[in-house]
Amino acid sequence: MFEATKEQIEEWKAKHKDVWLLKVGADSACYLKKPSRKALGYASMAAQSNPLKFNEVILEDCWLGGDEEIKKDDNLFLSASKKLAELIEIEDAELGKL
Repeated sequence: MFEATKEQIEEWKAKHKDVWLLKVGADSACYLKKPSRKALGYASMAAQSNPLKFNEVILEDCWLGGDEEIKKDDNLFLSASKKLAELIEIEDAELGKL
């Protein structure tokens, strides 16, 4: 299982703010950041013709490091896909007419 050093994690946090560890199965893991707006747009467009493409684009955009098998093995990829939506955090907003 891939394991980043504390220094690497701190570097990622300094650059991307939030970093997540996604464990997949018993022997695989990867580190992820939030998806970019550009990736979300592209993933949404790609999903219109291929729903799995959304997850592929998001995983690739968010990937910081980890076991490459997660991207290549269908079972690991599908397991990881179940958690990718949790990376898309939407803040509450208020709109008030003045």
